[in-house]
Amino acid sequence: MRFLLDDEQREFGRTLGRMLAAADTPAAVRAWGAGDRGPGRAVWRRLGEAGVFGLAVPEKYGGSGFLPVELVVAYVEAGRHAVPGPLVETAAAAVLLGRLGDAGLTGGRLPAVTTEDWLPAVATGDAMVSYADLARGPYALDAAAADAIFAVRGDTLWRPGRGGAAQPSVDPARLLSRCATDDGDILASGPAVRDAAAYAADTARLLTAAQALGVGRRLLDDTVAYVGQRTQFGVAIGSFQAVKHRLADVLVALEFAGPLVLGAAVELAGGTTDGGEGPAGAGTGIAMAKVAAGEAAYAAARAALQLHGALGYTDELDLSLWIRKARALRDAWGTPAECRARVLASPAPGR
Repeated sequence: MRFLLDDEQREFGRTLGRMLAAADTPAAVRAWGAGDRGPGRAVWRRLGEAGVFGLAVPEKYGGSGFLPVELVVAYVEAGRHAVPGPLVETAAAAVLLGRLGDAGLTGGRLPAVTTEDWLPAVATGDAMVSYADLARGPYALDAAAADAIFAVRGDTLWRPGRGGAAQPSVDPARLLSRCATDDGDILASGPAVRDAAAYAADTARLLTAAQALGVGRRLLDDTVAYVGQRTQFGVAIGSFQAVKHRLADVLVALEFAGPLVLGAAVELAGGTTDGGEGPAGAGTGIAMAKVAAGEAAYAAARAALQLHGALGYTDELDLSLWIRKARALRDAWGTPAECRARVLASPAPGR
């Protein structure tokens, strides 16, 4: 099993990084939190033009096919630059719809209008969709900004109404709205929906881990740069042993999480998670990656906050955008406790 990126994948990540660095994503995040979607949608369209969302869309709908490793590369960069919007949910919805497009379902196949109208637009970045798995909770991310919402409850897939007012989040650019369960259009039902939803949830968990990894790396880079400039007693605080040890612990955690995230992507690219696509016992590697990346990013956020001192508490400092996102991503699509429980419940190798 290969855990290292090839030259093409590395260049893809570097290209996205340069593009996002030039897009002034902190301004887009602040505007998004204030209700102005324009700058965020502009970044979204640029990601679509770069082929990011097409990595989750089947080729027959204008995508590149499902490429989890390349998706992870892209979502690490999205986390590094704090791109706003339902990135993970759009990819999860694309995976769900793509897997159901040709599946035989109770009551017929998924309506062609659902896949043919939405998946090509998702692939190009022209459509932003949100997705909610109601087994995880009643909320959809950025429902007010999305062009469509898809939700799964049990073995039923439907498009709910817009729902109620958005709920505040620890990350001001992550707005959660309760899905209306008493209206909307039922699109499909049957065992295939349940199986596809389990696979989509694993995809969402993996991409959340990738985003968290990017957030953690950005926080570490910014903090290392800061402690090299801030002085006390006539020397940079980065020369203090306690500061070195704190940042070294964060670096080790991030370096440990990176291979786990890539390994989980390779596992998912093989078409299975722990030897099956069903919910029982699946996705142990993804759960491990989610715990490691989420906890590493959170540790990076705590270190960044402490080592920046009082400056780290200010909303005006862009660092706060990543600190808050790290906390939100730690719990999104699986808290550390849930993911650890999934790992512990999985059968031991060879059994």
